[in-house]
Amino acid sequence: MTRLGNDEVVALDAAHVMGTYARLPVVFVRGDGTMLYDIEGREYLDFLSGIAVVSLGHAHPEIAAAIAEQAATLLHVSNLYYNEVQPQVAARLDHVLGGDGRVFFSNSGAEANEAAIKLARRYGQLNGGPERHHVLSAYGSFHGRTLTTLAATGQPQKHEAFQPLPAGFRHVAFADVDALEAALDERVCAVLLEPVQGEGGVTPAPPGYLEAVRRLCDEHEALLVVDEVQTGLGRTGRWFGFQHADGVRPDVVTMAKALGNGVPIGACWARTEVAAAFRPGDHATTFGGQPLAARAALTTLQIMERDDVPALARRAGERLTKGLLSLPGVTEVRGLGLLLAAQLADGSDAAVVARRCLDAGLVVNAVTPQALRLAPPLLVSDDEIDRAVAVLEQVLEEVTAA
Repeated sequence: MTRLGNDEVVALDAAHVMGTYARLPVVFVRGDGTMLYDIEGREYLDFLSGIAVVSLGHAHPEIAAAIAEQAATLLHVSNLYYNEVQPQVAARLDHVLGGDGRVFFSNSGAEANEAAIKLARRYGQLNGGPERHHVLSAYGSFHGRTLTTLAATGQPQKHEAFQPLPAGFRHVAFADVDALEAALDERVCAVLLEPVQGEGGVTPAPPGYLEAVRRLCDEHEALLVVDEVQTGLGRTGRWFGFQHADGVRPDVVTMAKALGNGVPIGACWARTEVAAAFRPGDHATTFGGQPLAARAALTTLQIMERDDVPALARRAGERLTKGLLSLPGVTEVRGLGLLLAAQLADGSDAAVVARRCLDAGLVVNAVTPQALRLAPPLLVSDDEIDRAVAVLEQVLEEVTAA
């Protein structure tokens, strides 16, 4: 591979890559744990983790070794045949989700949610007839950027450029039990929710909400589908975000992001009875669960279980929350574990603060106009947390004084 300079990369990207991202002008070339290094050798504390992806940190040596070994052994076979790694990943996921389930593997969170929606519609039609195909989700949610998952996403401003979107999707206010109950008619096959709305501003479901949704789904014979793409696999301080609710067991759970620690892989888990609605030929993917991605996921899960990353996220999240709340420019901290939003004081511009943090060597992002999202690797150290808080404090002081 040809080594380029920063300006050369930016120019080449502008000339040949579709302009779908408002990129910041930094080129990252190397990572190590919680640290990132740009093309000019500057180091950064990564408190975004590729948006909750590298939960075990960059270039984790055990995962890197497993990927290299698998790449030298078998990269890919069709899902028309078995591979020895995929079912081992499925078994581990089923275990942490309580058992009695089956897994479909995809390449991303959007694809995992697409599988969940197709499965819910198939199950609904088999058990309630052809009209039972509607999906309820919440305003402020984010479920992906395919046409179907975009339709499920409760952000109308993202819909406008791509109308008409697929039919059969309705939205209600997040955390409003009465609104959900009013919308749950005989056409609804599933309710699709995030336990913490990530792209919606890192907003957790309030106490009792998921319990009420589970009860309503049972009463109306609708499936409860929980989108754990951003929250899953230890980040919130439990294996999955829904586990913070008392006794709630979803019918379908989707995940991706952290599952491969940077290698693209997603998964849709469903209770065995629900999963049986899919028959051979109903859904498929070329790359989902192929050996390389599955090996990365298997190794990631083994390390997560061995190191008890949910406990690490709880402890580190408490320290980070306390540090953020000590800053004069932060008025509130939302979230669970190590998926947090720091709400900034009135008049602050989170995008400006995030850019100034980047200049100062800290990677965060503006999840709303006045809130910063922080999602560092779950193995982040106390010293790294304290350093990140110190950088943010300095930046907020400078921005306020300007």
